[in-house]
Amino acid sequence: MAEYTAPDPIVDVTGAQEVADDLVVVPNQGVQLVPNIGVIGGSHSVLVVETGMGPRNAEAVLKFAAEYAKGRRLYLTTTHFHPEHSFGAQVFAEEATYLVNGAQAEERAAKGAGYLAMFRGLGAPVARQLEGVELGVPDTVYDRSHDLDLGGRVVRLRGTGRAHSRGDQVVTVPDAGVMFTGDLVETGQFAIFPWLPPHDADVSGIRWIEVMRRLAAERPRVVVPGHGDAGGARLLADVRAYLELLRDETWARRDSAVGEETIVEEVRALMIERHPDWAGREWIEPGIGCFCAEHPDDSGEE
Repeated sequence: MAEYTAPDPIVDVTGAQEVADDLVVVPNQGVQLVPNIGVIGGSHSVLVVETGMGPRNAEAVLKFAAEYAKGRRLYLTTTHFHPEHSFGAQVFAEEATYLVNGAQAEERAAKGAGYLAMFRGLGAPVARQLEGVELGVPDTVYDRSHDLDLGGRVVRLRGTGRAHSRGDQVVTVPDAGVMFTGDLVETGQFAIFPWLPPHDADVSGIRWIEVMRRLAAERPRVVVPGHGDAGGARLLADVRAYLELLRDETWARRDSAVGEETIVEEVRALMIERHPDWAGREWIEPGIGCFCAEHPDDSGEE
């Protein structure tokens, strides 16, 4: 991963926006390595979605959530284990019940220390936020699905299977039509492919496309992406269209026995031509590498 040169990845809770009754989003306001954070309320409990990167960010999120809850019980969940989404969970230990899907818990245990070291190496702005991180373990781990009753409102937690990561989880609020996707969806940005073989090769472009199909079938009113502005169900279609184009253009050249260097050069240029205003161009090449590895001739997958 390239050195981080953007502003310090600090969560700003002052920008919180209500997107439904008793449901607010703290937007990342375009700051890299800051996720969109959700606070979802019911009559007796409140669920926080994402912690921000490191203890200091998580302290700000917890303070905001506790004031919002006004004495209601607190829960915490995270959409996947990556540092900016979950590496502040320790701060909630005495204040909230932290629950995630089993695949995410396993991935956190297996890869957490490696990702902590990798992100600390990105530069001082990131390392500062990761000071004092303790990975710990969730309080409650479910298999693939869990319905959390907040009192008059049930929130659905669903593990998706491999896609952006091995342990992706989608959080939906059916009565409000709101869906939190984590990094399965970004707005105005190329899809983030953590394709880092041999250290991490669990991202699957093929499965990611299928997950997007399933999520679109739910027809959410509001989609809250991992990073970028919230929007409607169109965000799901946009991500799927990009992933399918990236797959098709990569595989067409792979079928023609074009060398990988040429594949990267040509496909990257095409993706930028199609989406000149999107950020995160550094994620195009890892996406191409992932789809090359998933080509039927190499992976045996159809």
